[in-house]
Amino acid sequence: MSMTQDWNEKGLVEDRVIDHLKRLGYTHVNGATLDAERSMQSDVVLRGRFTDALKRLNPWLSENNLNKVARSVTHMDATNVMEANQAFHGLLINMMSVQQDLGKGRKNQTVKLIDFDDIDNNEFLVVDQFSITNAIGTIRPDVMVFVNGLPLVVIECKSPTLAPDEQMSEGVKQLLRYQRENEQLFYYNQFLIASSNDRARTGTIGARLQHFSEWKDPYPTKVTDIGANPSAQDILLTGVLEKERLFDIIQNFIVYEPADGKIIKKMTRYQQYRAVNKAVDRILHADDPKHRGGVVWATQGSGKSLAMVFLATKLRRIERLENPAIVIVTDRQDLDRQITNTFRVCGFPNPQQAESVDELKSMLQQGPGTTVMTLVQKFQEADDEERYPELTTSENVIVMVDESHRTQYSTLAMNMRLAMPNATYIGFTGTPIDKDDKSTFRTFGPYIDKYPIEQAVEDGATVPIFYEARMVDLHVQGESIDALFDRYFRDYSEEDRERIKQKYATDEAITASPKRIRSIVLDMIEHYEHYIRPNGFKAQVVAVSREAAVLYKQMLDEMSDFESKVIISGGHNDEKDMKAHHLSKQEEKQVIKRFKQPMKEDALSFLIVCDKLLTGFDAPIEQVMYLDKPLKEHNLLQAIARTNRTYDKKSYGLIVDYYGVSRFLEEALDIFHEDDIKGAMHEIDEEMPRLESRHRQAMRFFDYVNKENSEACLKKLEPEDIRNEFDTAFKKFSESMDMVLPNPKAEPYIDDLKWLGKIRKLAKSRYHVEAGMDISDCGEKVKQLIEEHI
Repeated sequence: MSMTQDWNEKGLVEDRVIDHLKRLGYTHVNGATLDAERSMQSDVVLRGRFTDALKRLNPWLSENNLNKVARSVTHMDATNVMEANQAFHGLLINMMSVQQDLGKGRKNQTVKLIDFDDIDNNEFLVVDQFSITNAIGTIRPDVMVFVNGLPLVVIECKSPTLAPDEQMSEGVKQLLRYQRENEQLFYYNQFLIASSNDRARTGTIGARLQHFSEWKDPYPTKVTDIGANPSAQDILLTGVLEKERLFDIIQNFIVYEPADGKIIKKMTRYQQYRAVNKAVDRILHADDPKHRGGVVWATQGSGKSLAMVFLATKLRRIERLENPAIVIVTDRQDLDRQITNTFRVCGFPNPQQAESVDELKSMLQQGPGTTVMTLVQKFQEADDEERYPELTTSENVIVMVDESHRTQYSTLAMNMRLAMPNATYIGFTGTPIDKDDKSTFRTFGPYIDKYPIEQAVEDGATVPIFYEARMVDLHVQGESIDALFDRYFRDYSEEDRERIKQKYATDEAITASPKRIRSIVLDMIEHYEHYIRPNGFKAQVVAVSREAAVLYKQMLDEMSDFESKVIISGGHNDEKDMKAHHLSKQEEKQVIKRFKQPMKEDALSFLIVCDKLLTGFDAPIEQVMYLDKPLKEHNLLQAIARTNRTYDKKSYGLIVDYYGVSRFLEEALDIFHEDDIKGAMHEIDEEMPRLESRHRQAMRFFDYVNKENSEACLKKLEPEDIRNEFDTAFKKFSESMDMVLPNPKAEPYIDDLKWLGKIRKLAKSRYHVEAGMDISDCGEKVKQLIEEHI
């Protein structure tokens, strides 16, 4: 190595790492001086120091047991590195046990390898120039961190004189080489760091470059407290190696997940670490249990389910919280499955999935230490119940609600609060709360943490999404469709023609016309062949209706060799064509699994959907969404985020829009511009007087009538002007209800709301003037008309 190279890497990076860790309270020892303590150059654990620590932390250990424990840690049996790594992580945080008589007979006693409760009771070393030799050869990692003689962190330093885009990739390559050449060292590794001072990333064993991430916020330390102009390396070292934080990450922020027959180790990213710890801080220090909750906005694709696992793990570990009951609520089955699964595979103790409404009730009464996963739909009253029962008054219940901005389940959400009135509610959402959606704030409280889209893209947690409008040039040949229409249906009165038009000549009918879909499919095939397929990515097609979805599939099959599958919900009265695409739950799972496989393993390239798989569906291999359906606001933002997951060699996601959604896109993106929506937080109490008077206004129509007698009530609404007045009053009342729900303060009005809704329906049916002919057979005619003249 030339002097400059040596000076570069050592002086600019390595020495700076060591100095930084010394400031954090680590003791610096040169590797060569440790050689005297090692019986063999192949030892990766500093046995003498490890044994001293065992004695210090477990002074009662007999000599025989001390040797047993030391031996079982230094000679771990495992078929591969990951298995050993997972087993060792388990020993660190759950401790090991030995049989010994401490005066009350031989019993299992737990042995600590690290004292997580008293940080100063451990030995922290930062070591450079530490050589390890085995049959393959010798490796000498730049810097290592030992706690109680155990090598927990390996740091690889690269020179800032390397080309900027090579610094991290060279660092990670080197770390992967060490893992191949000396497996034993990595049995004990908690995480790895690659750094060139200007750039720094952290990741776990087995991870490639794209799964190493930066640490941009050293929370709870502020960047400005680290010193003047701290480098990326300074921020990362403070963020993950400050002693308390290192222990926090080891205990609460590392999980092992099975994937495709092997195990992947994941550690927290900085935004998950920050959000979880802010949530914990609020739960522990809020002045009043009602203020313990809040909203976590984590852009889709940035690891929301894992953040929920980390938060649950940490809450369980905090003694002051006395093992809280944890309830995870979602509103879609696939999400419920995904999160339950994430909890199970992350080794979270005994998560129970509520299968039925009754089962949920009994689970919520089990008390501390239970983890319950449920759909919000399971909070419905039984037919014989006046109101949903109170199931626990405990304050020691933490409820995490996924996709918290969806307020349409308001009575269910209210029932959840009636069941657990003193619980803490934390909402996780992938799209921010918009200006009009004040209820999310009122329901959960102010933001706990925000991780916006721009930040996720900048961090490489998600890829940017590009939008391309490819409108099919649609025009009606000859006369306007209106004139044709009037000629076609000349036998019908003008009023009936209007009704036919409203019912059948809709945007949807034009959108789903076979001629139009054929021209789109031609365009789509060409686009996919040119831009998407060569890089090995897959596509999702969103159709306007289930019929259109099937049509897309038929035409794709007819005009290309790409394999596609339709995933739609089945209806009982479906025609044969449609029935052919009904899938059982099991088949649907299988199709999704195939879609996620790399192209060379499974060539299923297109998933065609209508409503399903537009939200909460993760397939990183999907790069493009061909959108041919009007989606708005949150639904649109949720849907397009299907393409933003990171995947090898994928630099962006693409929305190809055949419908002209751009006008809705602007409205949807407006949600983001208001940085802080504090002004929108009106207290519920301000809405209550308005709700009361609106309730009064709607009910007054039936003041002197027996409410049981629906005929008498309907009679009141016979005059058209009264009916219109009632309609306006009803709408205002339900709007106020919408704002107050899911707060239980709305509960006294719910029965009246349902009752008024029923009367309104009956009145519509009774007084709806429908002169003229039956138009039910006109649908087919309209279809033909559109088809011939497009």
